[in-house]
Amino acid sequence: MDIETWIPVVYLITAVTFVLGLKGLTGPTTAVAGNRIAAAGMLLAVAVTFAAKEFADYGVAAIGITAAAMATGSVAGVAGGRMVKMTAMPQMVALFNGAGGGSAALVSILEYARSIEVGSAPAAGAVVSTVLGLMIGGVSFAGSAIAFGKLQGILSPRAYRYPGQRLLTALVFGAMIVLALGLVLDNAGLVLVERPTALWAIAGLALLAGIALVMPIGGADMPVVISLLNAYTGLAVAMAGFVLGNQLLIVAGTLVGASGTILTRLMSRAMNRSLANVLFAGFGASAGAAVAARADDGRTTREVSTEDVAILLGYAQNVIVVPGYGMAVAQAQHAVRELADLLEAKGINVRYAIHPVAGRMPGHMNVLLAEANVPYDKLKDMEEINEDFKNADVALVIGANDVTNPAARADKSSPIYGMPILNVDQAKNVIVIKRSMRSGFAGIDNELYLDPKTGMLFGDAKEAVAKVVQELKKAA
Repeated sequence: MDIETWIPVVYLITAVTFVLGLKGLTGPTTAVAGNRIAAAGMLLAVAVTFAAKEFADYGVAAIGITAAAMATGSVAGVAGGRMVKMTAMPQMVALFNGAGGGSAALVSILEYARSIEVGSAPAAGAVVSTVLGLMIGGVSFAGSAIAFGKLQGILSPRAYRYPGQRLLTALVFGAMIVLALGLVLDNAGLVLVERPTALWAIAGLALLAGIALVMPIGGADMPVVISLLNAYTGLAVAMAGFVLGNQLLIVAGTLVGASGTILTRLMSRAMNRSLANVLFAGFGASAGAAVAARADDGRTTREVSTEDVAILLGYAQNVIVVPGYGMAVAQAQHAVRELADLLEAKGINVRYAIHPVAGRMPGHMNVLLAEANVPYDKLKDMEEINEDFKNADVALVIGANDVTNPAARADKSSPIYGMPILNVDQAKNVIVIKRSMRSGFAGIDNELYLDPKTGMLFGDAKEAVAKVVQELKKAA
């Protein structure tokens, strides 16, 4: 049987592996297998593409360039994946999103330019797919670059606001859509724009739109933004599939776009905010200077020592650990696991409360704790464990800030009012491990720190937990 006959069959098998891979990613116990299944499917698709007659017609030089590019990308991907720290995983995800979106945009540009060169006007559907792939891919590329800069600390994580911001953003998007419509109508015989000029103008406006979209979004909303950009990249890849007439790209892009969209909605719901509010409200615009100043009511924070924390934990029966970005930055997950092992050896029940938007990307805390071999059944979602805080002897908060702030329930003037939080303040005792009293990405003070039953242990999370472990060992 001719190889061309087998290509659609292989593509179908690959599409099935993608579905199985996504299914596997729904749980930590199956995530590794799911990742490998999807990767194997992609490898199979790439291999069979080299065997396609259309690809072979481009000549040996084209095949050599493609192979060299793939080798370069593979080396960069493997090296980056192995070298990057788990704390920097959100930045890597942002880079992956940007690379996918940028690639889809380039495919749209090059395929449209090629169709013009050969003198045949592309079909109307192909033009629509081209401009959609270019616009969505450009927005994803530029937006992901800004998200990477904010997560990496190259750019300030605060939300950038300026007079006339929404109007300017609307004008950029409007101009991009008008040019895109002009290009589509030009294909129908209405010569409204010069094709190459319009194409590059759309590309430039798409990049500006991506910057304008993400810059006004504060660091606290980065998990939602990363998820949304992931959906954008999937849609851009699907459009590239329509441009190339490649069914596999259409299926893969649609899967990513759909899953990213669903995840974005779930993340927004977990914050009790609409997606429009996340994108346009400028949440965290005043980060750096606390938005809500503490009332001068005589309350102060209570600082505790590692000895105090060890004694409190040693006599507890139920302990709930609340991990946050501070734990990720300090790479404290292994020390936390050691602490939990010590407590469990004493017969103390230890569990972990995971807020949906803790960290800088969806599932960030789950990934870190899984790396430290924390049993999955110990990781509890917010809805599952929130009612148990009232029965906890100690709630140990490690680096989490905004997701534990009682102001979300009580202070209607707070920018996080209405956001579901972990009910840490309902525990009998609260220990917060934190570097300083600096506010979180929301830019507001945490009322939890002024609660009389809250003890503040200042310092690097990894070092602080290690010292508590030593104190517990001494008492053993």
